[in-house]
Amino acid sequence: MKKYLFLYYGFVTPTKEIGEAWGKWFESVGDRFVDSGSPFGYGREIAPDGTRELPLQPDSLTGYSLINAENMDAAESIAKTCPMITSIKVYEADSM
Repeated sequence: MKKYLFLYYGFVTPTKEIGEAWGKWFESVGDRFVDSGSPFGYGREIAPDGTRELPLQPDSLTGYSLINAENMDAAESIAKTCPMITSIKVYEADSM
Protein backbone atom coordinates (compact mmCIF):
# COMPACT_ATOMS: atom_id res chain seq x y z
CA MET A 1 0.00 0.00 0.00
CA LYS A 2 1.03 3.55 -0.73
CA LYS A 3 -0.20 6.78 0.78
CA TYR A 4 -2.06 9.34 -1.33
CA LEU A 5 -2.88 12.91 -0.41
CA PHE A 6 -6.27 14.22 -1.51
CA LEU A 7 -6.41 18.01 -1.78
CA TYR A 8 -10.00 19.18 -2.08
CA TYR A 9 -10.82 22.30 -4.09
CA GLY A 10 -14.06 24.21 -4.05
CA PHE A 11 -17.16 23.26 -2.18
CA VAL A 12 -20.86 22.68 -2.46
CA THR A 13 -23.08 24.36 0.10
CA PRO A 14 -24.02 21.50 2.41
CA THR A 15 -27.55 20.21 2.54
CA LYS A 16 -28.87 17.39 4.68
CA GLU A 17 -28.59 15.04 1.68
CA ILE A 18 -25.01 16.08 0.93
CA GLY A 19 -24.09 15.66 4.60
CA GLU A 20 -25.53 12.14 4.59
CA ALA A 21 -23.71 11.31 1.34
CA TRP A 22 -20.46 12.63 2.85
CA GLY A 23 -20.93 10.41 5.91
CA LYS A 24 -21.59 7.37 3.71
CA TRP A 25 -18.46 8.18 1.68
CA PHE A 26 -16.34 8.28 4.84
CA GLU A 27 -17.81 4.91 5.86
CA SER A 28 -17.07 3.44 2.42
CA VAL A 29 -13.43 4.54 2.51
CA GLY A 30 -13.20 3.24 6.10
CA ASP A 31 -9.82 1.94 7.23
CA ARG A 32 -8.10 3.15 4.04
CA PHE A 33 -7.97 6.58 5.71
CA VAL A 34 -4.58 7.30 7.26
CA ASP A 35 -5.93 10.72 8.24
CA SER A 36 -9.51 11.59 7.32
CA GLY A 37 -8.42 15.22 7.20
CA SER A 38 -10.08 18.48 7.88
CA PRO A 39 -11.66 21.36 6.02
CA PHE A 40 -9.64 24.55 5.54
CA GLY A 41 -10.77 28.10 6.04
CA TYR A 42 -8.89 31.38 6.01
CA GLY A 43 -5.13 31.17 5.31
CA ARG A 44 -2.01 33.01 4.19
CA GLU A 45 0.59 32.37 1.51
CA ILE A 46 4.12 33.26 2.57
CA ALA A 47 6.56 33.80 -0.31
CA PRO A 48 9.89 35.58 -0.82
CA ASP A 49 8.06 38.57 -2.29
CA GLY A 50 5.62 38.90 0.61
CA THR A 51 2.56 37.51 2.27
CA ARG A 52 -0.95 37.46 0.85
CA GLU A 53 -4.29 36.57 2.39
CA LEU A 54 -6.04 33.43 1.16
CA PRO A 55 -9.77 33.91 1.73
CA LEU A 56 -12.07 30.96 1.23
CA GLN A 57 -13.30 31.15 -2.37
CA PRO A 58 -15.41 28.73 -4.44
CA ASP A 59 -12.27 27.56 -6.28
CA SER A 60 -9.80 27.60 -3.37
CA LEU A 61 -8.12 24.74 -1.52
CA THR A 62 -10.74 23.67 1.02
CA GLY A 63 -9.43 20.53 2.74
CA TYR A 64 -7.38 17.36 2.67
CA SER A 65 -7.38 13.63 3.45
CA LEU A 66 -4.61 11.02 3.43
CA ILE A 67 -5.49 7.50 2.30
CA ASN A 68 -3.88 4.15 1.63
CA ALA A 69 -4.36 2.68 -1.84
CA GLU A 70 -2.65 0.07 -4.01
CA ASN A 71 -1.77 2.58 -6.74
CA MET A 72 -2.75 5.92 -8.29
CA ASP A 73 -5.62 4.34 -10.22
CA ALA A 74 -7.13 2.94 -7.00
CA ALA A 75 -6.71 6.32 -5.27
CA GLU A 76 -8.41 8.04 -8.22
CA SER A 77 -11.31 5.59 -8.04
CA ILE A 78 -11.84 6.49 -4.37
CA ALA A 79 -11.59 10.23 -5.10
CA LYS A 80 -14.20 9.99 -7.86
CA THR A 81 -16.78 8.76 -5.36
CA CYS A 82 -16.46 11.80 -3.05
CA PRO A 83 -19.83 13.61 -3.05
CA MET A 84 -18.97 17.10 -1.82
CA ILE A 85 -16.17 18.73 -3.83
CA THR A 86 -15.59 20.66 -7.01
CA SER A 87 -12.34 18.81 -7.70
CA ILE A 88 -9.69 16.72 -5.94
CA LYS A 89 -5.99 16.73 -6.71
CA VAL A 90 -4.39 13.40 -5.82
CA TYR A 91 -0.67 13.11 -5.02
CA GLU A 92 1.36 10.05 -4.16
CA ALA A 93 2.60 10.94 -0.68
CA ASP A 94 5.34 8.35 -0.15
CA SER A 95 7.07 8.10 -3.52
CA MET A 96 10.56 8.61 -2.12
